[in-house]
Amino acid sequence: FAGFRVHFPLNRPDYKDEFLVFLGASYLRAVPKNQYYGLSARGLAVDTASPRGEEFPWFREFWIVKPTPQDTRLTIYALLDSPSVTGAYCYVAKPGVSTEVEVKTVLFLRKQVEKLGIAPLTSMYFFGENSRPDDLDDFRPEVHDSDGLQIRFSSDEWLFRPLKNPKNLSISSFEAESVRGFGLLQRDRDFGSFQDLEAHYHQRPDLWIEPSGDWGPGRLELVEIPTPNEMHDNIVAYWCPARMPKPGVPVSFDYVMRWRSDAESRPPAGYAVSTRAGRGSRTGSRLFVVDFKGGALESLAASDPVMAVISVGEGGKLLEQQVMRNQATGGWRLSFLVLPDGSSALDKMLAERRSPVELRAFLQKGSDVLTETWSYSFRP
Repeated sequence: FAGFRVHFPLNRPDYKDEFLVFLGASYLRAVPKNQYYGLSARGLAVDTASPRGEEFPWFREFWIVKPTPQDTRLTIYALLDSPSVTGAYCYVAKPGVSTEVEVKTVLFLRKQVEKLGIAPLTSMYFFGENSRPDDLDDFRPEVHDSDGLQIRFSSDEWLFRPLKNPKNLSISSFEAESVRGFGLLQRDRDFGSFQDLEAHYHQRPDLWIEPSGDWGPGRLELVEIPTPNEMHDNIVAYWCPARMPKPGVPVSFDYVMRWRSDAESRPPAGYAVSTRAGRGSRTGSRLFVVDFKGGALESLAASDPVMAVISVGEGGKLLEQQVMRNQATGGWRLSFLVLPDGSSALDKMLAERRSPVELRAFLQKGSDVLTETWSYSFRP
């Protein structure tokens, strides 16, 4: 068999909707109430985006605990296998407005690997407001299952990274002493942003990973792969532990998967709702426009002294910035210009080999931080 599907009266009592499926390798997908299938999760990622190639573990065997008619949870045991690793998994699924899946794991390396990706997420980002190919001929304004990576660090800082469809493979890394949660989100829930009556991209779920206990130091990796269409999943995110386990020594990473709507995935402070970029007013510059809303931003007057804290990494410099109240959304808009360093003929000829410029920004009033940290990278 290729896998199995699970049904439950999720949306109405007289019909058992399919809400969970295990299908292929170690892939699984779930949906909460009134949502459609979108991004996927995996049991484990091994050597993702590695020069020697990725290894795909698979679930060799499943054991499903037979539920009673009154049960609202389903317990599934799975045996993971691959040339380099094996492991025992327990999934406890509870469908609902937020479909939750508790995950317990015990992993054993058979041999040393370059990279272990814990709680890997796989999604699709073809194009959107921040990256639309010039030669694209499509009636839809945006096409994606997810539009951003969100991370909650142990320091309680919230970071949001808008996704993009790059021209070349892109790997971003976010170091952390530990992480409280991360996920791929679909923040844009407006049908008008997609205009797709078949795919229902505006009703694709977020997937939030919440570690059970302390995973220790490591890094969150985001892999963005060029894709020519919406048929290919080109976004991967996962946690890499700093200390790799030794072969034959058991290691556990337990967590909860929360498949839910955007409203349940927002940080307590303000959050970025859109990211746009275009040619700047200065020769060679790039204009970035980020809209924030939520949190304390909603109650501030246009005259309040809201300011932006912006950092531009190596390869670029900040020219100017502006923060203003967005009367149309009730939030606040940040716009700023970045000028890439170097404009020689060689730079222009080898533009695809230039390192991306890292950007970070958030809004504050006095000493009060008003929003999550918006993070982005662009290649001049």
